[in-house]
Amino acid sequence: MAANSHRLGSSYGGAAPYRSRDGLSTRPVGASEEIQLRIDPLDLDDEITGLHRQVRRLKHVAEEIGTEVKYQKTFLEELQMTMIKAQAGVKNNLRRLNKSIVQSGSNHIIHVIIFALVCFFVVYLWSKMFRK
Repeated sequence: MAANSHRLGSSYGGAAPYRSRDGLSTRPVGASEEIQLRIDPLDLDDEITGLHRQVRRLKHVAEEIGTEVKYQKTFLEELQMTMIKAQAGVKNNLRRLNKSIVQSGSNHIIHVIIFALVCFFVVYLWSKMFRK
């Protein structure tokens, strides 16, 4: 049995080149059937510090995004108020224009027709004068 134990121990001892992952390796323990694992020390502090820096950067980016969102929200609210005021002004001006058209009667159509005829007559005369 001692020979079998030693063979099992040596077979476990031969597993060291086939490490399952960095940091763990098997070590033979004399004639017993136990396995001893040795964990290589990993420098987790550097990893934690790096992650902490990344978290701080992400926090800063999130704060900047929040600030930008607040600024754009304020800008959009002011723009919306400006648009509402502009629409009200246009509506009032259209109401005044319609009121003035109704008060003056339908003479504006006659004025537009007379203006068009005068323009046509001027262009006609001008074309006759420059042909000769």
